[in-house]
Amino acid sequence: MFSFFKKENKVSDIEWLGVDIHSHLLPGIDDGSKSMEQSVNYIHQLQELGFSKLICTPHIYSDVYPNTPETILPVLSSVVASVAEAGLEIELGAAAEYMAESDFLAVEGLLTLKGNYILIEMSYLTETPNIDQIIFDLQIKGYRVILAHPERYGFYHKQSERYRRIKDSGCYLQLNLLSVLGYYGKGVQAIAESLLQDKLYDFAGTDLHHDKHLSMLSSAVRNGTLFKKIGKYEFGNKEIFS
Repeated sequence: MFSFFKKENKVSDIEWLGVDIHSHLLPGIDDGSKSMEQSVNYIHQLQELGFSKLICTPHIYSDVYPNTPETILPVLSSVVASVAEAGLEIELGAAAEYMAESDFLAVEGLLTLKGNYILIEMSYLTETPNIDQIIFDLQIKGYRVILAHPERYGFYHKQSERYRRIKDSGCYLQLNLLSVLGYYGKGVQAIAESLLQDKLYDFAGTDLHHDKHLSMLSSAVRNGTLFKKIGKYEFGNKEIFS
């Protein structure tokens, strides 16, 4: 029977985002990929989902993951070579996800994304006491600061005005895609949806570490759920980082 109601086509890829600016795909240097084989497999699957560029952002946290450009960039080169050998055509890059701690401000040669954007994070347990000053000091040095996954900081959930204050300071906010799928819990999902509603996010990333992350992401992309939730939001990933 003919229907006058037009069915919306399901979007089952992630080409609408195109560039992943937050991932842990470099093997053996943080809590992400454990081996080169795993890295190439993850990259292959992300390419098949529709990503055209992946920026690897290993943790830099002095007490846990004391990475430097000297530990990160050679691993990136090895991954690029292995990906090419596997016949995959996808652009790869590297920056870092810096723990917001005062001592990293003195480091020269911070690893940034294109355009001098720098990705930072805080502990999930407590707010970095001087986070506003750290953001300001980075900006004074010419960096464009991106705060990773703000929706995951439980200490802000009951003081939502902090999100607006951080945003108003000129800091950019990056959504974890899995947050809107409920991976980190309903509380995180609710905050993510609220920040989306208020249009406070600038960028999005997978924050991919392991198989469970990839499995949930792949399912949500393939069945159209992710696009339905956020596919029409104007993230700056492609415009800024392609």
